[in-house]
Amino acid sequence: MINYPKEVVIEEQGLRDGLQSEKALVPKDKKLALINAVVDAGVKRVQVTSFVHPKLVPQMADAEDVCRGLKPTNGVIFSGLVLNTKGIERAAKAGLKHVAASISASDTHSRKNANASLAKARKGFAEMVKVGHQLGLTIRGGLQCVFGCRFEGRIDPAVVLDLIKEQLDLGIDEVALADSTGMANPHTIQQISAEVIELAGGMPVFLHLHDTEGKGLANALAALQVGIAHFDTAFGGMGGCPFIKGASGNISTEDLVFMLGQMGIECGIDINKISAVSRSLEDFFAKQFSGKMHRVLARDDIQIVRNYREGHN
Repeated sequence: MINYPKEVVIEEQGLRDGLQSEKALVPKDKKLALINAVVDAGVKRVQVTSFVHPKLVPQMADAEDVCRGLKPTNGVIFSGLVLNTKGIERAAKAGLKHVAASISASDTHSRKNANASLAKARKGFAEMVKVGHQLGLTIRGGLQCVFGCRFEGRIDPAVVLDLIKEQLDLGIDEVALADSTGMANPHTIQQISAEVIELAGGMPVFLHLHDTEGKGLANALAALQVGIAHFDTAFGGMGGCPFIKGASGNISTEDLVFMLGQMGIECGIDINKISAVSRSLEDFFAKQFSGKMHRVLARDDIQIVRNYREGHN
């Protein structure tokens, strides 16, 4: 028998990863309404923005304004993505207490995504952690392109583990493994995740999955089987790195919530409320997202809902 986690923590990244590639700019008030809606749905961790250059990612140009408009909620962690020390300083000044700082395991992707070689990014990461701790921030470290790179192909797991060890030695508080290009498969997920869990020694290990090749939920299931209990998702399956051609969205929040419920694994998120958020965004952008359950549940199919509840209980 496989000992699945009894509970799973989900970080909603739709506000950042989900919106960053959309050309239609979302007003600050709409973003704040979305944040309130996902919190109301039971989400306890929300990545609300990224502190990047507005010319590169116009959707995130209002990062400080969004942070200033957040409504503090007991038990809820709001975070922001940072790529350099300037981003760390901006996040702290904007009032955030938690940031996610990561670098790419691929030198080519690092140059395209952060305009820095991997060697330079490693030095910059160490400085980010130092400055972040000086500012009293909790820092989620991590790596992008852990399971493959569209530019370089396979990433050597030994390189991944070396980079993770380096970050752990710097004193990060959490670690995240990102399948930025959606190239992972259940075998590589289990191989690398299990080793990182052992290295982390009880520290939360997040998995950030993309569904580019249609293996997102299969990879999530494989991760659960080796003890991963923290996942990044995006409502509707939105998202994708704007600097990786063809990189599609994250695994859908409601799709993962639904599967967890059927397996009897708690996550504390109301499937109907989070699905409503996804449907509202499909209306806003006038497009259909890759996720499935938000549309299935919209049909109010009694048998489907009954099956979910039976599995959930």
